[in-house]
Amino acid sequence: MGSAASEFQVKVENVVAFTSLGKKVPLLEISNKLEDAEYAPESFPGVVYRVKDPRAATLIFSSGKIVCTGAKSIDKAKEAMVKVVGDIRKLGIRMPTKFTITVENIVASTQIEVAKNQKLNLEEISFSLENVEYEPEQFPGLVCRISEPRVAFLVFGSGKIICTGARNIQDIHVALGKLRQRLEAIGVKARPAKWLDVLPKKANKEGS
Repeated sequence: MGSAASEFQVKVENVVAFTSLGKKVPLLEISNKLEDAEYAPESFPGVVYRVKDPRAATLIFSSGKIVCTGAKSIDKAKEAMVKVVGDIRKLGIRMPTKFTITVENIVASTQIEVAKNQKLNLEEISFSLENVEYEPEQFPGLVCRISEPRVAFLVFGSGKIICTGARNIQDIHVALGKLRQRLEAIGVKARPAKWLDVLPKKANKEGS
């Protein structure tokens, strides 16, 4: 199972992380002094503060909780969080020098090979597998849940797979291995595709 899982090439699309500073934060002062900070308490109780490098969006609450979203890796999410606390500290507001950052959710994508001009038969898969949901009139993908590790997959006819709910990259690979086993047990080939075969030609050219 481990070797099957490791064959998948995973692209992280979004990391959601949070920290609790353990002290009150003056949101009005932050919103008045920090560039790229937005505060509209009548519609949302926190300050929205966008970080440009690494690119991410953070939500700062008066309780001292900070949520980071939009980062493309766990390291980038942690880097953005540290930068936000540092920016607040530069305003003269006392901030803790040590705080724990917890990854809440990783959204990642991968791809399995699908023959040219063909698609996965999601309806057939939905009848053959347990813990799946498929309602094409509401959403074009099949939702497949794995209990251990606890993640959910969105499987599309094109072979694209979106994973959500994982808290580390290893869990994504383990869950992908289990998904592949379940698909192949019902006769569905689930060979991992190579990114060079999946990405648009323009993206390939830019990345080479």
